[in-house]
Amino acid sequence: MSTTRSETALGTAFRDYVIRPVRAGEWTALKRLRLTALRDPVADIAFLDTYEKAVAQPDTYWQERTARAAEGADGMRQFIAETAGGAWVGTVAVLVEEPGATDLAGFPVERRQGHLFGVFVRPEHRGNGLTKALFEAALEWAWAVRLERVRLIVHPDNARALGFYRKAGFVESGVTLPLAGKPDEHELEMVVER
Repeated sequence: MSTTRSETALGTAFRDYVIRPVRAGEWTALKRLRLTALRDPVADIAFLDTYEKAVAQPDTYWQERTARAAEGADGMRQFIAETAGGAWVGTVAVLVEEPGATDLAGFPVERRQGHLFGVFVRPEHRGNGLTKALFEAALEWAWAVRLERVRLIVHPDNARALGFYRKAGFVESGVTLPLAGKPDEHELEMVVER
C-alpha cells in the first residue's frame, strides 16, 4: 500500500481524494460522470456506448445501473474517486463473470473472473496516481470476493490506456475480440492473475 493511501470511514483516501464504492442513491452523480466520460476524445474506442444513447436513457436506467454496482450489491462493484469538495472525478467498475456464463461479447466464461470496465478519470486529475489508486481498490475487491483473475478489454489504438494497463500489471492474453458494430476491428484482452 502506498504511503499516500489510508483507510477512512468512507473508503480509501488517496492524496486529496476518497476512493469508495458508489451507493445506490447516487445515480445522478454517476450519470453526470458517465456522460462526461462519453465526451472524452477516445470515448469512441474506449466505451461500448455513446453520449447520444446514454443521455437519452430514462432515470430508471441510471437508478438500476447504479444499484447493480453499488456498495453491498452482488456480482459487481463500481468505485468512484471523490474530491474533498464532493466532486466525482474518476471511476472504474468490476463485473464478476462466473464459469458457464457468457461474457459481454457473447463468449463462454471458463473461470471465475472479474471484468474491469468503465475506466475514466477527468483529464485535469490524470497523471497523479489516481487511476492507479482506483485500480488498486477494484483489484482489492476482486481478490476479496475470490476471483481467479481480472481481465479488461482495450482497443489497440487506445495507446494511453494500453500503456497504463501494462504499468498496472495487466498483460495481453493473446485473445482478441471483434469490436461491436465494427467487424473489421478488434480489441485485446488483458489480464492480471491473483
